[in-house]
Amino acid sequence: MKFLIAGAGAIGAYIGAHMARAGLDVTLFGRGPHLRAMQEHGVRVKTVEGDFEARPKVASKLEEVGQVDVVLLAVKAHSLPELAPQLRPVLGADTTVVSMQNGVPWWYFQGCGGPYEGIRLERVDPGGVISAAIEPRRVVGSIVYLSTEVEQPGVIRHTEGDRISLGEQEGTRSDRCRRIAETLIAAGLRCPVTTRIRHEIWVKILGNVAFNPVSVLTGATLVQMARDPEVSTLVRNIMREAEAVAGQLGLELPVSIEQRMAGAEKVGEHKTSMLQDLEAGRAMELEAVVGAVVELGERFNLPMVHTRTVYACAKLLSECRTSATPRRV
Repeated sequence: MKFLIAGAGAIGAYIGAHMARAGLDVTLFGRGPHLRAMQEHGVRVKTVEGDFEARPKVASKLEEVGQVDVVLLAVKAHSLPELAPQLRPVLGADTTVVSMQNGVPWWYFQGCGGPYEGIRLERVDPGGVISAAIEPRRVVGSIVYLSTEVEQPGVIRHTEGDRISLGEQEGTRSDRCRRIAETLIAAGLRCPVTTRIRHEIWVKILGNVAFNPVSVLTGATLVQMARDPEVSTLVRNIMREAEAVAGQLGLELPVSIEQRMAGAEKVGEHKTSMLQDLEAGRAMELEAVVGAVVELGERFNLPMVHTRTVYACAKLLSECRTSATPRRV
């Protein structure tokens, strides 16, 4: 199978390095200094199990890649409206597109049936740009459970996790999911195929919607937020609101709030991906992770008091950082 990883940042380059080391046909698509470093020197991965280097194919233009069997969409959610229309040169008749974004994905209400079939979340897919570029039949959902960061261009530091769950929208165990999973397993990753992809998405959202924006506002690690009496109360309240949204969607989550809190505390002194993005001056996945939950709460007439407050503060912080200009002293 021929793979393209569209978005060769921390997650994409890490997966691509594993696949290239296993001798698989994979191309990384990216831009900027990180891309140039990978073109010149390959990808160096630092892990507690030991460092390794790999030389995957790297492209700066999708026209250079040609049609592929599988596209792994490894960009952040806010980058998809720009990227999705550019994918046409790599999409063949049977190309599968695996979404790997945090939060509520653009395809969530495609093929779900029931009263919410076809809902489009403006905060996730503004103007329907993503849905228009990627047909529903191509999409396989995924949930990424690993933590990486770009330590310097071409160098990826892996701190924890090696699992990527795959799932069809309709909950079947398809041949294409099995083939993709087998390929990623051959690359040294864990890749279960789930028949409950929407449930798993909400389990991850339950933590991300609370911990990520609060970490941005406080600069705290997961264990600090979980152990602080007042902040942990806020986090639990946000989780309850997200749980209420999931309930409106007919989902009974298999993990309790207390289990989610305990899991976060166990991770320890880890900064959320959103806090890492803020500190690095990058755009945050605020809309897909938090804004989408708020948008659904509005649709269902749920109060969402705690989530909405934290979202508003984190959004203003992001806007202030974006518009800030250096002052001359």
